[in-house]
Amino acid sequence: MSLLVVGLSHRTAPVRVLEQVTVPAGDAGKFLAELMTSSNVAEAMLLATCNRVEAYAVVETFHGGMAEVIGALARHAGADVAALADHLYVHYAGAAVEHAFAVAAGLDSMVVGEAQILGQLRAAYAFAAEAGAAGRTLHELAQKALRAGKRVHAETGIDAAGGSVVVEALSDAAAVLGDLAGRRAVLVGAGSMGALAAAHLRRAGVAALTVVNRSVPAARRLASATIAGGVPATPAGLADLAAVLADAELVVSCTGSVGVVIEEATVRLARAGVRHPLVICDLGLPHDVAVEAGELPGVTVIDLATLQQRLSGLPGGSDVARAREIVGAEVAAFLAAQRAAAVTPTVTALRQLAAEVVAAELLRLESRLPALDVTVRDELARTVRRVVDKLLHTPTVRIKELAAGPAGQAYADALRELFDLDPAVPAALVEPSAPVEPSAPVEPSAAAQPHGGDQP
Repeated sequence: MSLLVVGLSHRTAPVRVLEQVTVPAGDAGKFLAELMTSSNVAEAMLLATCNRVEAYAVVETFHGGMAEVIGALARHAGADVAALADHLYVHYAGAAVEHAFAVAAGLDSMVVGEAQILGQLRAAYAFAAEAGAAGRTLHELAQKALRAGKRVHAETGIDAAGGSVVVEALSDAAAVLGDLAGRRAVLVGAGSMGALAAAHLRRAGVAALTVVNRSVPAARRLASATIAGGVPATPAGLADLAAVLADAELVVSCTGSVGVVIEEATVRLARAGVRHPLVICDLGLPHDVAVEAGELPGVTVIDLATLQQRLSGLPGGSDVARAREIVGAEVAAFLAAQRAAAVTPTVTALRQLAAEVVAAELLRLESRLPALDVTVRDELARTVRRVVDKLLHTPTVRIKELAAGPAGQAYADALRELFDLDPAVPAALVEPSAPVEPSAPVEPSAAAQPHGGDQP
């Protein structure tokens, strides 16, 4: 079994394709259930944000697993596999681990170094575990990837500017409106992304904030938190959207809804007789705001496609280089531990074989010398076991050390062959020990090969 990652991100696909492929939260369970019925998939996890859609799977074979995962993505997107091929990336085995750790560190995000991906990865694993789709391999991957991400944020200044898609969108809004301090703002969406946006709007010094949400109680809770932070805030339902937009100068929308939330007609109605400019930051995937709304007089729409174009290819600095070093070290340690753990069943089988041989010989001794004094018999038994333990100690310790290297599996294979050991893995070594902490099927190509930020 090996780890496989198949996905699309802001690096390989335009926002319109990401919108098509994204799996709504309500369908994530169905997606995982479909993967788990596949003949090649033993474990599965889905990481879906506004910048990426990735399926992590523990598979029996590379090509079979890849075909099943890509097929599932295509079916949920209502697209042909061929239509997605140019946008997919595929990572396998060690390269899949490296990709997961880089994602957790924010190195693969649209805004390099953003920290929201850590919570998103943690939530993705927790959901997969609760659905019964994550086993020991994904448990260990998620745990160690989160550790790598935390190290990067703790030991580098990669996120010193507090970068996120929200920050970048508000920066673009300020370029249109000028200073955001004193502006009247509307926030559409009261989920985790909405809470993040509310915090940034508060720091920007907006004069007042109206929180609009399908669930008014949720809007009320976020509005109360905003008031506690020193900014006047009012909750509202979606039915009041046109009314609250009439006075707004800045709108941030991040609902995670499947369909359009802010229609062109709603914005046009709100703008009737209004002369001041309006900037709408659409951070939803799929998009929350009708495309036509950006064509209305005085209205500017900043969406994920706009940010993707502006942020692509921004150079990294020394903090990014240091972050990559940390990720590289964590990946190396993880793979070494995995290789060492893989040899454990072989060592266990060798020791079990030795114990069986000792037991058989002691039984033979007892049958040949039935009158042997009990004290002597016990001392002989202890002596034989000590001799066997000492003979096995150095080889078993050494093979665990060698197994941590790139060619470690060869040593385990040689040991099994020499001693005719059963290669079966004990069931206890397969089950997760604890919950994680609080690129036709498409043939590998330049964009999808087994070589080797996000916000909601």
